[in-house]
Amino acid sequence: MAAYFHLKASGTQWMFNLKGGNGETVLTSERYTTKQSAESGIASVKVNAPLDARYDRLTAKNGQPYFVLKAANGQPIGTSETYSSTTARDNGIQWVKVNAPGAPTKE
Repeated sequence: MAAYFHLKASGTQWMFNLKGGNGETVLTSERYTTKQSAESGIASVKVNAPLDARYDRLTAKNGQPYFVLKAANGQPIGTSETYSSTTARDNGIQWVKVNAPGAPTKE
């Protein structure tokens, strides 16, 4: 199975995860007040994922690298897991660039 967006309710809110074919979460959204807003977030990831300038490459307090994907307006639309190295993080970004635009949504 290829990449997919897992759209789900989280309490009274909605969120999504971009998952790999192995089921591992690569990117996690913020929480949205409506399902429609979360679906718009998925659409924004698909549009912005191929654009390298939309990624902030960051380091967590524990020293592990991660990234944040941002929309054109600068708002975060997805945060990655933490990685063991900057190379692994950069590979994660490349994976999102290639796989997110065509990924289907599942509930």
